[in-house]
Amino acid sequence: MEYILKTEGLTKRYGKHNVVNQVSMHVKKGSIYGFIGKNGAGKTTFMRMVAGLAAPFAGTIELFGSKELEKQRVRIGCLIEQPGLYGNMTAGENLEVVRRSLGITEKKAVEEMLDFVGLSDTGKKKVKNFSMGMKQRMGIAIALFRNPDFLILDEPINGLDPEGIKEIRDLLLKLNREKDITILISSHILGELSKVATHYGVIREGNLIEEFSTEELRMRCRRCQKLVVEDEKFAANILEERLHITNFDVPEQGVVRVFERLEDTVKTNRVLAEAGVGIRESYLTGQDLEGYFMDLLGGGANV
Repeated sequence: MEYILKTEGLTKRYGKHNVVNQVSMHVKKGSIYGFIGKNGAGKTTFMRMVAGLAAPFAGTIELFGSKELEKQRVRIGCLIEQPGLYGNMTAGENLEVVRRSLGITEKKAVEEMLDFVGLSDTGKKKVKNFSMGMKQRMGIAIALFRNPDFLILDEPINGLDPEGIKEIRDLLLKLNREKDITILISSHILGELSKVATHYGVIREGNLIEEFSTEELRMRCRRCQKLVVEDEKFAANILEERLHITNFDVPEQGVVRVFERLEDTVKTNRVLAEAGVGIRESYLTGQDLEGYFMDLLGGGANV
């Protein structure tokens, strides 16, 4: 089984508007999939459909290679929107309610879960007095109680201070590496997401515009000389034969990106031009991860 989650053409319509439009997502087993989009782009609605909390208008969902969704959803843990907690209860009392509702007979499961998420020292402190980070860890603890193979987290670090963000980040890495849990996580904090994600999906106005791995992302953000040319194959041949440049790629028709000899782009341009390569544009480029995502999302602040 290559994919834990696979959707084809998944669509959710409210009135005449598709808030999720023909989304085909592929979440690989063992990955941490970062789901990125502006507010209102459709992230939460998509997650709710996968979790069975909203019905699709069209399209299909496969979980663990199966379309028997009710059977497979017992293997999912979810934290979508705010965790449902009893404010006047302690962390242990909240998890005790969850343990009983799930029919888990092992009473020490509560203590073990509190220890795992780093809340074993909260004692008699009421949940209403918890920090935002502690409440998020409580929500993740509830999502983990059935020992899921797949965890869906909607904005788990939103509104947290730096210490809270680090705590959640460390917990997610621990879940992924020690328990082999595949994670689908949405977040507005792109710099933090890049510290845990192995794969990404970018959604804009309900449309999933791209999926790529962390390695592909790093390649795209590398500093390079970008050449917009009339014939990319001819340009590639000249780079290899006359300049002995091999560290380049052709990401799309008419574009060549050169990753070496960036200190002498004038010579590169001259040799290409003398060989008859039609150069329309030539410039140095490269940006940080957040800048790259902002370009994909069309700019703006509500990422």
